[in-house]
Amino acid sequence: MPPETDATTSIIVAAFTPLAGKRILDVGCGAGILARSLSALGARVSGVDPNAKALALAREAVPAGTFHRAGAESLPFADGSFDGVVFLNSLHHVPKPAMSLALEEAARVVVPARPIVVVEPLAEGSFFSALRPVEDETDVRTAAQEVLRRALEGGTFEQIRRVDYLRRERFEGLDEFLARIVAVDPARAAVVGEHRLEVEAAFQRHARVAADGRMTLEQPMRAHVLAAKA
Repeated sequence: MPPETDATTSIIVAAFTPLAGKRILDVGCGAGILARSLSALGARVSGVDPNAKALALAREAVPAGTFHRAGAESLPFADGSFDGVVFLNSLHHVPKPAMSLALEEAARVVVPARPIVVVEPLAEGSFFSALRPVEDETDVRTAAQEVLRRALEGGTFEQIRRVDYLRRERFEGLDEFLARIVAVDPARAAVVGEHRLEVEAAFQRHARVAADGRMTLEQPMRAHVLAAKA
């Protein structure tokens, strides 16, 4: 399931085990990479994303899934529609004023006390540093962690589990890295074209050569498994 590591997948799967028959909502589903994995394990997957092109790819990847064009802060589902909700690298893409509402919406559409999994990259690591010339996500990544902290300290959610881990990604070279980050957000292509030399310099400075000759970047991750309090 590239580019997500086995650690990410195992954390999400463990939160919902057994998956067979479970109704899982993938918030910010993108092209359906996670949805495809969960569907293959027997889950009944739905996804939302504001990007119509990404949704078309998701529908192709997961014919059995149901996908809607919507933002995380306004989910088009009735209360208690799902057995679990996942935000995989998506909460920090929600507009900052709407991040708390996105969590509230997840709590609304999930069956009471069922898991809400939020997996987020932290604002550190060599992958983060290589990405900064294209898009500096310091502010939004920090904001996502702050929203989660406030939700827990305010008593809206309880934390079932938290896992901090390191995601390593290997690339044949700069072009593969650029393809990876542009696939996440096609709008980055224009920035890459305008600042390619700067982007290349950052990639070469922060990547490390692995034993197989490929370039390795590391991204610290944090996974929260939450449950909304009644």
